[in-house]
Amino acid sequence: MKPFAMPRILRHGAVLLALPLLAAPALAADKAAGQAKHEAACAACHGKDANTPIDPSYPKLAGQYRDFIERALLDYKSGARKNAIMAGQAQPLSKADISNLAAYYESLPGSLRVKR
Repeated sequence: MKPFAMPRILRHGAVLLALPLLAAPALAADKAAGQAKHEAACAACHGKDANTPIDPSYPKLAGQYRDFIERALLDYKSGARKNAIMAGQAQPLSKADISNLAAYYESLPGSLRVKR
């Protein structure tokens, strides 16, 4: 006799129901901690408001997508993205620091606009 097998639709449904639980750590970012980290380490170059960098070649961070900031910082940290200044800045950041910074930057009003 064949053991009970869960129908495919139920297996897929169970996966869909579990997805929010997998995303929960991403939702737990602390914007206040991100702001504190920004003020301590990032504001000198990217501006106190994260929207007025000291040099036009430095990016505006305010209003950027959270996943973009996280990926960029992780890539600087790993060396996949090359920039001597940012590599040094990203190296000591923990995953929580990166998540907090990304949440903080995403929450800020940005001046970036899409040209049409």
